[in-house]
Amino acid sequence: MHQRLDYRLASPEAFRTMLHVEQQIHKSGLEASLLELVKTRASQINGCAWCLDMHTKDARAQGETEQRLYLLTAWREAPCYSARERAALAWTEALTRIADTHEVSDAVYDEARRHFDERALVDLTLAVIAINGWNRMNVAFRTTVGDYVSPHATAG
Repeated sequence: MHQRLDYRLASPEAFRTMLHVEQQIHKSGLEASLLELVKTRASQINGCAWCLDMHTKDARAQGETEQRLYLLTAWREAPCYSARERAALAWTEALTRIADTHEVSDAVYDEARRHFDERALVDLTLAVIAINGWNRMNVAFRTTVGDYVSPHATAG
């Protein structure tokens, strides 16, 4: 597949707006490792190869294990995720699939609230909204996959 257009060049203002949202998410205080799991899981659901390439590379560069990345699609059955991560992943899936379900269940909400205060849950929700937006930009415009280098990677 070839890239349809480069949205960064086609609308620099839109790209900067998305980057501003990312900056807010990273200032939120949510753990970087949690954010990478959330971004990777949403990208799996949405089939965004570009974002999967990026976020698995970033996660690995920040110390995430290959096993946890490999098991992410089956996180409910894998014992290697914390209760907080499980709540975030369930929240991510519910929001990412909201067009199919038209709701976020009380059970998913209640579990998320056990692990995230109000502000953190809003910040987590913004992170899910953002990655779903990035996924749609990259899938729609067929952003070329494979060249991403994590800024967290060590030279070696």
